[in-house]
Amino acid sequence: MPLALLADDLPKGETYGLLAEFETTGELYRACEEVRDAGYTRWDSHTPFPVHGLDRAMGMRRSILPLIVLGMALGGGALGFGLQYWVHSIEYPLVISGKPFFTWPAFVPVTFELAVLFGALGAVFGMFALNRLPMHHHPLFNSERFESATNDRFFISIESWDPKFDAADTRRFLEGIGARHVELVPSR
Repeated sequence: MPLALLADDLPKGETYGLLAEFETTGELYRACEEVRDAGYTRWDSHTPFPVHGLDRAMGMRRSILPLIVLGMALGGGALGFGLQYWVHSIEYPLVISGKPFFTWPAFVPVTFELAVLFGALGAVFGMFALNRLPMHHHPLFNSERFESATNDRFFISIESWDPKFDAADTRRFLEGIGARHVELVPSR
């Protein structure tokens, strides 16, 4: 899987998938559980605001982003500490007021700041990579109904390259679990 999913990286074909519209968060929550239990793997839910517990209903595993941030923060702190140690103790040792070359308490502020900086960079670039960004245009933007996903509607999209996807069967399945409207979304 590439780090940045661009529109050209989408699988080839005329159909992106199916988009199902739901009225309430309760309906969407139950529908996500049904889609998960049906065995679909390439699908997503779209809401105008965060819905507590929806990630569990979708069967999503925990994100590895905290581990990326921790690794980057520890790496940044180690880099800052190591650089100061190298400069003050090995490459340019200066005797100042009789103090030892390795005075670790003086290294703490820079170590802390570099840990915070690298952790923040890990969060931003890790989020971009895990969310497959930048994707400047998504096929769902072709749907006029999908515009209301930012206002008051809730959607589930099932992608056509899901191994279980069949346009007719998936449409019947989505209508059977309470979708108010189901539409086929073109890929371009």
